[in-house]
Amino acid sequence: MKEKEAVKKIIAYVGGKENIKKAWHCMTRLRFDLIDQSMIDHENMKKIDGVIGEQLKSDQYQVIIGTNVQSYYSSLMEELEMNENDEGSQLKEDKTQKGLFGRLLDVVSGVFGPIVPAIAGAGMIKGILAGLLALNILPKESETVVILDLIASGVFYFLPFFLAASAAKIFKTNQYLAIAVAGGFMYPSLLDAAKLGEVSQFQFIGLPIPVINYSGTVIPIILSVWALSYIYRLVDKFMPSVLRTVFTPTLTLFLTIPFTLIASGPLGSYVGKGLAYMVELLFDISPVLAGVVMGGARPIEIVFGVHHAITPIALQNFADKGYDMLMPMMFMTNMAIAGATFAMFFKANNKTEKSIILSATISAILGITEPALFGVLIKNRKAFIACTIGSTVAATFFAAMGVRIYGYILSSIVSLVAYVGPYFPYAIIGIILAIGTAFTIAFITVKKNSYGVVQRNNAAIKIEG
Repeated sequence: MKEKEAVKKIIAYVGGKENIKKAWHCMTRLRFDLIDQSMIDHENMKKIDGVIGEQLKSDQYQVIIGTNVQSYYSSLMEELEMNENDEGSQLKEDKTQKGLFGRLLDVVSGVFGPIVPAIAGAGMIKGILAGLLALNILPKESETVVILDLIASGVFYFLPFFLAASAAKIFKTNQYLAIAVAGGFMYPSLLDAAKLGEVSQFQFIGLPIPVINYSGTVIPIILSVWALSYIYRLVDKFMPSVLRTVFTPTLTLFLTIPFTLIASGPLGSYVGKGLAYMVELLFDISPVLAGVVMGGARPIEIVFGVHHAITPIALQNFADKGYDMLMPMMFMTNMAIAGATFAMFFKANNKTEKSIILSATISAILGITEPALFGVLIKNRKAFIACTIGSTVAATFFAAMGVRIYGYILSSIVSLVAYVGPYFPYAIIGIILAIGTAFTIAFITVKKNSYGVVQRNNAAIKIEG
C-alpha cells in the first residue's frame, strides 16, 4: 500500500519517531511539531511519491499531501502506534518555547482541521438551499425548507460544541468537560436572554455575567477550553487521589464555567468582533483597497499554511451579520490559481507533464489548491505572480460589487450555486476575471517548459518507483 510506504519515509525524513512531539492534519497537509527541526531531510522528503511539497513555517513542519491526506494520516498514526482520536496525537512532552504566531498557527490549524468536513458539508447544503430558494424551486414556508435549513444550520448554530471537542485535543484536556463548557455557553437561559435583549447581565454570587449569544462564535470557546486545561490540571494536582474520579470534574466545572462566562467568553467575543470590525473598517475605507489586500495576500497565505487564520473572522461575520464578504474572495483566489496552472498545461512538452498539470487544475477548480501551488506554481515566479494578480483583480471586483455569501462553503466551482440570486452575474464575471487574467499573464510571461517543479516531480517518481 503506497500510503504506508510513503509514511515510513516521511517519518524517517523528519528524524524518526523519537523526533516527533505531535502530529495532526488539516484538509491537505500532515502537520508536525518536531523536537529538532535540523533533522528534517527536505530534499528527500520532496522526492516521496505522493508528497506534493513541504515547508517549515512558524515552528511547524508541513508535508503537503492533497485531498487524500486522511489515508496518509491513518497510516501515520498506525506507524506511530497512536490512536487517531488520542488528544493531539502527542508523542513527546513539549519542552521548547515557540513564538506567539507559531503557537496561534498550531491552535487554529489544529482546531479547524478536523471539523472542516462538517462545516464544509453543512455550508454546501446551505448554499444549495439558498439557490433553490432564489430560483423559487422551493417555497420559503415549506417544511422541506425547514428540514434542509436544520441540516445546514445546525452545525453553525452549535459550532461551540464542535470547536470544544477539537480544541480539547489541542490543549490536551478532557474532551467531555470541554463540551460541558460549550453547553454552558449554549444553554437556553443565556441564549434566550441574549436574543430578547432585555437583560444585559446576570449576577452570580455578586459577580456580573454578560449576556452574550455565543451560537456560531469561535474565539470564546477556544479561549475557554484553553482556560479549562489549566484549571483541570490545577484541581487534579491538589485533589487527593481517592477523590479525583468524582470531585476533580465537579470542582473543575464549578470553577471553569463561571470563569468562562465572566471572563474568557466575553473577552473572546470582543476579540472576534474586533477582528471582524477591522476587516469591515478596511471595506469602509475602500472596497478596492480591501480587495487588493485580501485577494493579493491569499495565495501567499495558502502557501505558508496560515489561511485558516481567516476562518474565525468569516465565521464571526456569519454569526454577527448573517453574511460574509471574505469567502467570495477566497473563491476568486482558487479560480485564479486554476487559471495560472492551466496556462502551464500549454507549456508542457509531454503527456505525463500535461496530465500532472491538468489534474492540479481540476483540483484547484474543485477547491483544493495545494497540488497546483506546490506541484506547479510555487517554483515558477512568473506563474505564481500571475495567479496573485488574477486573485487580486477578481477579489477587487467582488469587493467593489459588494458580493457576499450567507453560509460557510468551500471555495469551489461547485459552490457557485450558493451565489444564485442578485450576486450570480457578478460571480460569473469574477470567475472569468480570475481565470482569464491569471491564465493570460502566465501564458504570455512563462516560457515553454520552464515550470521546473513538474520535471523534478517526474524525476522523483522515477527515483522512488
